[in-house]
Amino acid sequence: MTTEFDAHSTALDVVDGIDLHGQTALVTGASSGIGVETARALAAAGASVVLAVRDAEAGERTADDIRRTTGAGQVRVMQLDLADLGSVHRAVDSWAGPLHILVANAGVMHTPELRTGDGRELQFGVNHVGHFALAVGLRGALADAGGARIIALSSSGHAASGIRFDDIDFRRDAYDSGLAYGQSKTANVLFALEATRRWADDGIAATAVMPGGIWTGLQRWWDPAVLADMKRQYVEGVKTVEQGAATTVFAATRAALGPGAPAYWEDCRPAQVVPRITDGLHGVVPHAVDPEAAERLWEHSLGYLTP
Repeated sequence: MTTEFDAHSTALDVVDGIDLHGQTALVTGASSGIGVETARALAAAGASVVLAVRDAEAGERTADDIRRTTGAGQVRVMQLDLADLGSVHRAVDSWAGPLHILVANAGVMHTPELRTGDGRELQFGVNHVGHFALAVGLRGALADAGGARIIALSSSGHAASGIRFDDIDFRRDAYDSGLAYGQSKTANVLFALEATRRWADDGIAATAVMPGGIWTGLQRWWDPAVLADMKRQYVEGVKTVEQGAATTVFAATRAALGPGAPAYWEDCRPAQVVPRITDGLHGVVPHAVDPEAAERLWEHSLGYLTP
């Protein structure tokens, strides 16, 4: 499948000519990085956009900036801490009306060994479990929209690990931040695959996207010297945040989604399934698109939602 958009396109390029008036979008982690540009593009196309953020003050500053730059008036802030299932449940309970686009954008990367309030390894807890709980809680609102889309932000880092079903939270094995991140990003793809299968009759389709190589606050846990060296080495192919948001917005507005459609997109086009990712950026490996693993992860994740 080819499109007129590519790695150089921006989110605003993608929504040019798109009309989202009458639609509501929720973007998690929308107060920084590519989340801001995702929300900006959706608002510019006419959507009513909810910025679901942990820091409400930062969210309000972002909302003001989006209103100023787009002229859009329908931008509001919702407090949401994905590491706290109580916060997720409160956000779900406060929701009213149909939800047309859910963008699971927020995430953490390569953190030290930390845990959520209910004991989950932090990267898996935030990147997967919090978003899973949010989507399951909002299923009714998504179904009410008729043709809703869920976009889960994954990463080429998914290649580092499949789901470690026998020790997801690193209680037995020594903690490895790279494996933990990889597992959580694999979970994002598997979630999208299984959500599409289970919720197709509700008109809900989901997919995962790889934004590209982008320097944002996501690398805040990296060693500063290592990060500085990486920025010096890798210049070619690095995207701006505006370009990084493009594939998310493409999947939310233009991509053909649904049963049988690609479960992982990059550079505004479907990724190829590859045995390994050789350039650090492109392709999706088989363990991330395994339907049996997707079903198993879904059933396992439901257990997190039971008090």
